[in-house]
Amino acid sequence: MSLASYADQGAFSPRRIAEALHTTQDEVARSTGLGRDALARKGRALSARTQTRLREMVEILNRVTPRFGSDLIAFAWYRSEPLAGLGGLTAMALVRDGQAEAVMDYLDAVDDGVFA
Repeated sequence: MSLASYADQGAFSPRRIAEALHTTQDEVARSTGLGRDALARKGRALSARTQTRLREMVEILNRVTPRFGSDLIAFAWYRSEPLAGLGGLTAMALVRDGQAEAVMDYLDAVDDGVFA
């Protein structure tokens, strides 16, 4: 699924993301390190911080989906697979801590054959 599929009038839509992943907006909030209100209130859902976190999660999911063949399996990986070399933290934990760039660097390293 492309990044645009999650957008609604130019902004990432928590509702569309939740629907695509067969989960709730509350779970999307938890998966990005945001509070429930950040996604439930339109004004907060459009804030730069909220949109950045949603974009980071979607970008990571879009990068790994081809490896797993499914958005749902990619989301399960994002939430539960410890990443070697990153303290055994999951992609979700790193995104929640504002370290999405470390996940992207990890994926680049895997693509380059550094981690097998």
